[in-house]
Amino acid sequence: MFDSIIPLLSDPAAWAALVTLIVMEVVLGIDNLIFISILSNKLPPEHRQRVRRIGISLALVMRLVLLSMIAWLVTLVEPVFTVLGNAFSWKDMILIAGGLFLIWKATKEIHHTVDTKPSDDMLDKDKKDIVISNVGSAIVQIIILDLVFSIDSILTAVGMTEHLPIMIIAVLVSITVMLLAADPLANFINDNPTVVMLALGFLLMIGTVLIAEGFGAPVPKGYIYVAMAFSAAVEGLNMMSRRAAAKKEAAKQSA
Repeated sequence: MFDSIIPLLSDPAAWAALVTLIVMEVVLGIDNLIFISILSNKLPPEHRQRVRRIGISLALVMRLVLLSMIAWLVTLVEPVFTVLGNAFSWKDMILIAGGLFLIWKATKEIHHTVDTKPSDDMLDKDKKDIVISNVGSAIVQIIILDLVFSIDSILTAVGMTEHLPIMIIAVLVSITVMLLAADPLANFINDNPTVVMLALGFLLMIGTVLIAEGFGAPVPKGYIYVAMAFSAAVEGLNMMSRRAAAKKEAAKQSA
């Protein structure tokens, strides 16, 4: 592998592909990280960081395993069956299933956020058992979405470059960024309740996009991330407005 890296060091095209792929992988990793952050924030504080680390580590392992199976992975885009003139591959079916799972999960979390009254069966359970169940459930759900995002991530990398070392470096850099951003992002989401609903809205949108892509109607990723950035900017203005109003109210009360 190192012998194949040395010639790439003097190739400007390889460097351009590496930078482009790193940016793309980091952007794709945001979707994965938002999901992990929301799930981990539902757990008791002492379990959150550990689950986030496990989720991101699993994402790295899955991506590296898929990179080692590129020859097989490429076959996932080959049509398996056709319905009403539309051909579906294993990749399409995985994206559709992942999109449906994201929509189901985001809808469920939105319902729990709006209706915070605990159910009777949850009140009757032992608290320790609930924590263990939640941690295990969170890890299983993270594994499912890690697989979907990893396949999407690696197939994107394969479409951008043919050099395996470049793909590996881009994946390692993107996972490192996810590790560094995991705790700050999760804490920010947890400390700002309105951001939770915004993040769940992002998951709904991402799930819809995955389903559309699975049905052969891909939405350009740029549109998605511009919409997410615009929504985040508007929410940032709302937060600034609320803080300014709170300061004015505090000043009135102290006067």
